[in-house]
Amino acid sequence: MAALSEDDIYRTSTQYRLWAFNPESLASSRSTTNSLAADRVRAAMRCVREQKVADDGSNTESGDAAMVDCLTVDEEQKLVGFYCIKAMQLADFCDFPTNVKATAVQYLKRFYLSNSPMTYHPKEIMPSALFLSTKTENHYTSLRSFVSKLKKTTAEDVIAPEFLLSQGLRFTFDVRHPQRGLEGGFMELVGWAKGQQGATLQREMMGIDPSNESGKRAKNSEDLVHRIQIAHGKAKETLKTSALLTDAYFHYTPSQIWLSAFMLADEPLTVFYFNKKLAANPILTAKLAHTLRSCSDLLHASPSADPGEAEMKELMKIDKQLYKCRNPEMMDLVSINKAQKRDSNGRGKDALDEKIIKRRKLEKERFEMEADDIFGPALNGKDGG
Repeated sequence: MAALSEDDIYRTSTQYRLWAFNPESLASSRSTTNSLAADRVRAAMRCVREQKVADDGSNTESGDAAMVDCLTVDEEQKLVGFYCIKAMQLADFCDFPTNVKATAVQYLKRFYLSNSPMTYHPKEIMPSALFLSTKTENHYTSLRSFVSKLKKTTAEDVIAPEFLLSQGLRFTFDVRHPQRGLEGGFMELVGWAKGQQGATLQREMMGIDPSNESGKRAKNSEDLVHRIQIAHGKAKETLKTSALLTDAYFHYTPSQIWLSAFMLADEPLTVFYFNKKLAANPILTAKLAHTLRSCSDLLHASPSADPGEAEMKELMKIDKQLYKCRNPEMMDLVSINKAQKRDSNGRGKDALDEKIIKRRKLEKERFEMEADDIFGPALNGKDGG
């Protein structure tokens, strides 16, 4: 029986099955979400205006709902990107570990593939995403402690969007990060440099061309280890910033991302590493080299984690425009959450629509079937049968 490779295992993950896209399909998904949200905003505003006309008994409202200036896909992405940065800053302020911060950012990015900022403002979703990531990453933080670090935010504000966020994530909370792979590759390279895999491999490492910054080849194992440590530090910083602020997680596997970050830090060392690992398969080596350079270009073109004055001015303009084109039916998430809880218990003025109940039941059954695909069906046989 053939052993499962790391790639085979990754392909069973929800990250690969549900959240992996090529650039075209990702752009199409975002465009569709933006178009649907814009239509809903215009329809909701039209209803609000018609209701106001009916209440006032006169047609004093000016303007047409069809003329509402909605956000473009690019404007939405800039706004979501900014709140990804705010999530990272808040995570640092709360002293959360890197995996919590990185997971929260991916939750935001995944949520806004099927939801628009015109429907749900990122400012309201971001704290909930960060708090949810503390739970899914097993980093216990009490709600009271978390809320105490936020200005003008209540516990209700954090909890209210949580189920909505979970729906947007399709109830898949696992995020595979590249940091663990980086640490494994770092330890393996250090072992090679110290001669743990033989003197021949160590001598070959001595002959690796210098990186752009070092300017000279290593003369001994200490020089090699120092070079590897420098590359590791730079790659680690790239994974904390550029990998989170780009679409790298949607387009590449965790191992491809960390290798690309390492390539940005020290290309000759990285090329030597994967050439040795894939020496028996030159075709795969060439294909991997092309993929890593593509990913490296994406990471290198990452937006800054510290927006400048011009960027902040543009973001303020987008946020001001968003104020005029938000869906009026979805502005108060706390009240919506309370109404849903009340209606689900049958105490509301209007019970949940039968179609909604049926849809939720079908969603639950689908998620259970997907779980069976991964772990196999439930065991129904009797003990000792």
